[in-house]
Amino acid sequence: MANADAPPKMKRKEYEKELHKLQVELCHLQEWVKTQKLKVIILFEGRDAAGKGGTIKALTEKVSPRVFRVCALPTPSDRQKSQLFLQRYVEQFPAGGEIVIFDRSWYNRAGVEYVMGFCSPEQHKRFLELCPQVEKFAVDGGIILIKLWLEVGMEEQELRFQARIEDPLRQWKLSPMDTESFGRWYDYSRARDMMFKATDTKHAPWRLIRSNDKRRARLNVISHILTTIPYKKIKRDKVELPKRSQKGRYNDQSSLRGMKFVEECY
Repeated sequence: MANADAPPKMKRKEYEKELHKLQVELCHLQEWVKTQKLKVIILFEGRDAAGKGGTIKALTEKVSPRVFRVCALPTPSDRQKSQLFLQRYVEQFPAGGEIVIFDRSWYNRAGVEYVMGFCSPEQHKRFLELCPQVEKFAVDGGIILIKLWLEVGMEEQELRFQARIEDPLRQWKLSPMDTESFGRWYDYSRARDMMFKATDTKHAPWRLIRSNDKRRARLNVISHILTTIPYKKIKRDKVELPKRSQKGRYNDQSSLRGMKFVEECY
């Protein structure tokens, strides 16, 4: 049910103005992470159609993929299924100077795997017991761990699913697993609450973002990240382009005659 106290959805012009300000700060954060060799993990979790993908895009579209690295792991291979559950995630952990963004993470075991029966109740219970210990090991090792849950309402989720069904540009986002999860709203709610109870710890707390308004959610996420990772603006030397050398001048356009260019349709 919609929240009667929620503000009206943000207009595009206001959103783009605020997003630009935050993205400038992300560039400053990026330089600080690089110079200080920080190691950061940001987890994005939430129901299907909660807005994770759009938020990650807003977060990363103006920064370097060599610093902000997005990790969206596919279904595990047979070999990976035989490994320790967390092994393939730990392989993606950051080195100094990196921010790794998990578009879904090891918390799959507490959500989709548990609800859909892809793991046993014993495996689920064991994960909830061990996960806080593994996260403490990571944090004690110098990793800044930010865990974000995008909370979308039932009605808004249905609207987004319907939009995906009707829009050919978004139909690829709708998998059979997504449609199956749609009918299991309350199973996912119970799984979510069990996960929070077991893994919302002092060393690795969860932070929830209401995401019925995608634009506000994106801004709130970026703002939270900027306040969670202490950083300073690094003064950069002003760049001046050198004069182009005229030595050995060469007609570099005539040499392209006869080459096949793409047809200019626009």
